[in-house]
Amino acid sequence: MTLEELYHKHKKQVYNLALHYVQNIEEAQEITQDVFVSLNNGLEKFREDSSIDTWIYRITINKSLDYIKAKNRKKRSGFLVSLFNNISDQLSYSDFDHPGVLMEQKEAVQSIFFHINKLPANQKTVLILSKIESKSQREIAEILGISLKAVESLLQRAKTSLLNKLKPNEG
Repeated sequence: MTLEELYHKHKKQVYNLALHYVQNIEEAQEITQDVFVSLNNGLEKFREDSSIDTWIYRITINKSLDYIKAKNRKKRSGFLVSLFNNISDQLSYSDFDHPGVLMEQKEAVQSIFFHINKLPANQKTVLILSKIESKSQREIAEILGISLKAVESLLQRAKTSLLNKLKPNEG
């Protein structure tokens, strides 16, 4: 399969998955671009140990997580620069910008994604693949290269953690 064929078949899947990670249109577009550059560079090396879909999911997840790590490093270094130089406007946080969310729902969904983003990367990934991408636990295990039991465990921990964070304060 050519890169052009892969692009037309998988561009929405890649973009949507990246968007679930970063909740920002421009950042998801940038990640999508990075994924297809990686696909282009690695297409000849693809060994067909797994399906091409699984391979593309893995690349998208890795690129999304790498993007988030790099962004967090920039925020920390920007914070330190502003701290030492008294320049507060050097911090730039991207706004929650998810096109699938209606204005009335934006605050609630933003809160949910805020807590999802606080989960460990593996729990966040399993939750996104399961609940947003509607992948079966078997598909998730294949995409991530982990056991079905590990997927079940990660999903349960993610759900429990989210429920605890989203519960209204009692007392």
